[in-house]
Amino acid sequence: MPKRSGGSLPEYRIFETEEFLKKLKKLQVRDSRLIRRKLDEYIYPQLRQEPFFGPNIKKLRGYSPETWRYRIGQFRLFYGIDEEEDIVSILTVDLRRDAY
Repeated sequence: MPKRSGGSLPEYRIFETEEFLKKLKKLQVRDSRLIRRKLDEYIYPQLRQEPFFGPNIKKLRGYSPETWRYRIGQFRLFYGIDEEEDIVSILTVDLRRDAY
C-alpha cells in the first residue's frame, strides 16, 4: 500500500461523481438517507484521513484504474484515490448483489 512522505498528513478531499449522485437518487428514500448519514458521520471523515485502510475497506483486484470498496451493510461504495492531488473520488454505490 502507498505510504505518504513528510511530517503531517494532509487531508484528502472528497469528490462525488455524477454517476454516484444518480445512483444515490435511484435508491429508495430510506436507503439513500441511511447511506448519506453514514457518509457524513463515519465514512467521509475516515476517508479524509486514511482512504487505504480500515475494517470496511478493501482494494479490488483486477480493476484499472485502482479501485477500492467500502462496505456499508448490504451496499458497496466504490472509490478511487488520486494521491498527487489528495482527492478521493466516490464513483458509485450499489447493492452488494448487483455490485460485482
